[in-house]
Amino acid sequence: MKKDIIIPEVENVFLAAVQEWSDDFMEKVWYAYLVNDSDFNLDSVMVVSKAFGTIDGEMKKTSILRHAFVEVPSVSVVKIELVEKSLLALNNEFMVTFFIGNTLYDQKFIFKANSINENNTEEVPILFVEGVMVK
Repeated sequence: MKKDIIIPEVENVFLAAVQEWSDDFMEKVWYAYLVNDSDFNLDSVMVVSKAFGTIDGEMKKTSILRHAFVEVPSVSVVKIELVEKSLLALNNEFMVTFFIGNTLYDQKFIFKANSINENNTEEVPILFVEGVMVK
């Protein structure tokens, strides 16, 4: 029975962490973006995020945040949330669920601990700025 279940593969949809100036914090901070580089609109998008890992030998985890977007048009981006500076030392996980037509897609994206930094940046499609991407 399990072999009959078709799990569609997510293509051209990924996450990017981009550093931007914040007037609130008076410094550059990292924001997570959902990038839709496909030819299809993403409908009923749900993003669930959390951070977890070990700091100084102690297990840490954050509360779960949920974000909903009615639609993410093709070849566009949407800002998800601020990635707080203290969370960069943890694994930052984003579970993204959306529809294309009548098909449900589901993908987990993880920024590994300490991977969000200026040394790991590359140009993010559509945004055309430097950022850290996970596909």
